[in-house]
Amino acid sequence: MTSFDVDRRTWTIIIPVKQFSRAKSRLVDFTPDRRRELALAFALDTVVAALGSSLVDRVVVVTNDPAARPCADLGAELLDDRPDAGLNPALVHATQVVRSDDPDASIAALSADLPALTTLELTTVFELMRSAYWFVGDAAGTGTTLLAARGGHRLGPSFGPDSYAEHRALGADVATLDGLARLRRDVDTQADLEDAVRLGVGRHTRAALSLD
Repeated sequence: MTSFDVDRRTWTIIIPVKQFSRAKSRLVDFTPDRRRELALAFALDTVVAALGSSLVDRVVVVTNDPAARPCADLGAELLDDRPDAGLNPALVHATQVVRSDDPDASIAALSADLPALTTLELTTVFELMRSAYWFVGDAAGTGTTLLAARGGHRLGPSFGPDSYAEHRALGADVATLDGLARLRRDVDTQADLEDAVRLGVGRHTRAALSLD
């Protein structure tokens, strides 16, 4: 891991949220309306975890879906996805906007489907990862749930099915820390959701699943 000495320890987190009507299509046990409800709940619990961290001073949700408005009610900023060309262009656009305001901003792109994520786990990875450019692989070991670039470093998002290898090829260090099961647990399938529930999901997802 490449050491990076930095005084600025706070982060801007960008969370891309696609149209809920197209979200979570692999949750086949649920109706389309329920999938939309769950996708929003996942995003809300992800936002809550990010906003709670003492090392995060800004959470930006990039989306074109008006149904994401509850994210702003929690305290996130909403940014239009002007390219409307997919996940990675949305992240590039949001990064450009953030760094036009603050050229030295440290930015982390965070998946929107992390319903089991906690503030403690997110803060811990920010505290312990000291390199300039790094990422957290997903539970399957092929994807990415978080990609981070400190001020002065290009984010270079390449999210997708093989993003673990793509981000390694771009020079990002891999977070190999223990205790990141919740951060690694993105939800696409029924099995993923069952695993997230086992870990413990946030209040919005619990409500959507009628677990309380």
